[in-house]
Amino acid sequence: MTSSPQPSSLDAEIAARLKRSADGLLPAIAQQYDTGEVLMLGWMDDEALHRTLTTGRCTYWSRSRREYWVKGDTSGHVQWVKSVSLDCDADTVLVKVDQVGAACHTGARTCFDADVLLKDTGTGAPAGESGSPRARSNSAGQ
Repeated sequence: MTSSPQPSSLDAEIAARLKRSADGLLPAIAQQYDTGEVLMLGWMDDEALHRTLTTGRCTYWSRSRREYWVKGDTSGHVQWVKSVSLDCDADTVLVKVDQVGAACHTGARTCFDADVLLKDTGTGAPAGESGSPRARSNSAGQ
């Protein structure tokens, strides 16, 4: 990630649990703490996670710029950390935040509003199936 690996102050017990990608990163999902709205996905290494846990602000690793960035330092769209959790495989971090302003670099509230691939049909049926009970029962046996 950097030209010379930076030592991290991340707690050794937490670091030992993490399952990182080949480049030493974990995906970090930012979610609005009170509404559940998924805001963005960023990347963290051990040091970014340590900074996030200890400063109360989300710190990410920029894969393109190859440097740390604290969400909101240049835009003012700060993410105040409310909680941080690991998923069951310890390979993804969920950061519940109080987002101030836009989370997306495009200026949108979230990074997931612009290109919706599938919308809820309102039928309760899985995508691609009709809403009728018969269609659901026929597909369940397959």
